[in-house]
Amino acid sequence: MKIRGAVALALLLAGCATYRPLPLDENPPILSPPVLAVLAQDATTIDRPFLTPERIDFAQPLDANAVAVLAVLGNPDLQAARVRAGVADAQVFAAGLLPDPSFSVGLDPLLSGPDSMLGIASSLGLDLNALRTRGVTRQKARADARKVRLDLAWSEWQTSGQARLQAARIVALENQVALDTASRDSTASLLDRTLRAAGRGDIAGDQVQGARVAAFDAAERLRTDEKDLGAARLELAKLIGFPPDRPIRLAAPPLPPPPPDPAALFAIAQQRRTDLQALRAGYASQEAAVHKAVLDQFPALGLTINATRDTAGNLTVGPAVSFTLPVWNRNRGGIAVERATRAALKAEYEARLFQTRAEMAAAAQGVAIARRQREAVLATLPAARRFAEASRRAEARGDISLATAATAEQALRDKELQLAQAERDIAEQTIALELLTGAPREAWTK
Repeated sequence: MKIRGAVALALLLAGCATYRPLPLDENPPILSPPVLAVLAQDATTIDRPFLTPERIDFAQPLDANAVAVLAVLGNPDLQAARVRAGVADAQVFAAGLLPDPSFSVGLDPLLSGPDSMLGIASSLGLDLNALRTRGVTRQKARADARKVRLDLAWSEWQTSGQARLQAARIVALENQVALDTASRDSTASLLDRTLRAAGRGDIAGDQVQGARVAAFDAAERLRTDEKDLGAARLELAKLIGFPPDRPIRLAAPPLPPPPPDPAALFAIAQQRRTDLQALRAGYASQEAAVHKAVLDQFPALGLTINATRDTAGNLTVGPAVSFTLPVWNRNRGGIAVERATRAALKAEYEARLFQTRAEMAAAAQGVAIARRQREAVLATLPAARRFAEASRRAEARGDISLATAATAEQALRDKELQLAQAERDIAEQTIALELLTGAPREAWTK
């Protein structure tokens, strides 16, 4: 008998959890070659509906898909969010567990009297209320876990889209900085020539002022674009989890095709946006919370089995039922809170739909405007290029002044800058539309 008790106690203790400390890591791993190799390997097996698995070669320029893959795999905030998602899974597990019974035992030593035995009282209790609400509790926990997973998917989609947006911005700004540098050098050279000519008295002062303003504007535009380029590079490095001093080579993305009608895009967003699905899962969780609050208005039941031996040796065994009397409270406050929360979630979902439709219309309009601007620049660009080339040949023959030829070439660079800005706007607004629809543009026509 003693051996059986010892075995039962050993089995009971074997099923208990043990405590193990998990210290903080003050020196997280850096992007060393082994870590980059792991990232490249993970990129070949990544499973996301908006990404294509591929083998990443860090020695080659990265395309938009590679940048998005690196953002999903390497972003520190997403890594932490994936770990936090395990909390919701643990809560689903906890919600499915049955409540442990309670056991109590008491001894009544005999102080005086004719009896000679020790009084013993014991009870075994079970919370029936937890069993009654177990179904809705599990339903709520599963909905909460689904919401967490959908929110994580939305965060991954947004982060990958922001990384692609910064990559497109970097490529466009690099092109703009090259044109700005040429404009700065040309206007600075022209200003130097103009100042020397003014010093000799060959030209009037208003020409000096015009050259000075042109040189200042070109230098200021270069400084602005260089600052924006540096900020975009830092933001991209942060999004993909790279150190800020690590260079990232990017491939120029092709110009995206025109998007569908905003109404069609909104229909896609209602089906594909995981944040909307997460709101629906949160609403389902709140429906379960309202249901549980309604169940909690009924008496909370408890069942206890009592066994007693008095000092005379009499043995008694009998059940006891305990419950609350629903007289004043009846959980009316809890029901009111849960119903108000459900109404707030419904209003939040409707507001998110309205916001999505409005933002999508604005982005679609931005793409349309940028495309019209691009077409207008393309229509005048060949003539500006021919005029600049003819002006340079005429200046070489001595037919016109260097200032006139430089002005024609600057006009051409201005057109090229307008074209680069329009194409940058098209790329950025198209990515914004992708983020708003919750789907890549390749899925818009499917």
